[in-house]
Amino acid sequence: MFFGYYYEVELDRKYFGNAFYLIYIELKSTIKFSKRFHNSFIDYSIFLLKFFILINYMIAKEFISSLIPPLKWDDTGEKALGWMADFHVRHLPVVNDGNYMGVISEDDIFDFSNPEAAISEHPITKQHTSVDEYEHIYEIVKTAVRYQLSVIPVIDDTERLLGVITMETLLAHFAQSISLTEPGSILVLEVGRRNYSLAEIARLAEYEQATILSSSILSPPDSANLEVTLKFNTREISGLVATYERFNYRVKASYQESDYMDDLQERYDGLMNYLNV
Repeated sequence: MFFGYYYEVELDRKYFGNAFYLIYIELKSTIKFSKRFHNSFIDYSIFLLKFFILINYMIAKEFISSLIPPLKWDDTGEKALGWMADFHVRHLPVVNDGNYMGVISEDDIFDFSNPEAAISEHPITKQHTSVDEYEHIYEIVKTAVRYQLSVIPVIDDTERLLGVITMETLLAHFAQSISLTEPGSILVLEVGRRNYSLAEIARLAEYEQATILSSSILSPPDSANLEVTLKFNTREISGLVATYERFNYRVKASYQESDYMDDLQERYDGLMNYLNV
């Protein structure tokens, strides 16, 4: 049986990274629960959702760019600035015999007393500026945002540099993951934190013969509610709005493709053009 087969597979924590490993642990408990209550559609729905998240390997090594080389320990600040201008980035990784030494920024170089001196003669930032090759994409984005990196170095377990991930690559992936190019419509629902259930939201969508293509959650810090943004495969959303409201969901906003997606696509294309300048 499909579920039984995958239940027997033991996954390596190192291969999937910490984020996926936690999902895997929860996944196993979900399958055990579903085996006992095999007639529960909701349990199987939760299992399938988690399983497809699990097998979608959104890990760092899948996004490495081979276009941006690292600086060497004996390269100069002047060379670093030249490369940053060539590759349209504000940061570059630095290696010494392949070992990751840290990341250098434009601001670091501007503070050099002598830009023509070797990078090794100046302090550079290493701590928290890289991600493990098996790190999940959400952790990659968190690192990039927290430390305002324009490229994110990827290292292996021996701290050897494998390459970098560019912000352009991350944005392109998220554009694909939210089904930006797929036709459809968008609803923004407000639901209490304790009442949130993606399985129920999906079940109500199926009742209206609609499929959720992507979803995202905004958790306002000072609110007891969540904002759930859903993209559907249908352009007709009046039935969806009525159904969700009937089940006490507050529909904060609704966008048909012509109202929203064209504008979003235009903004995304503009951002990509800007990054390629």
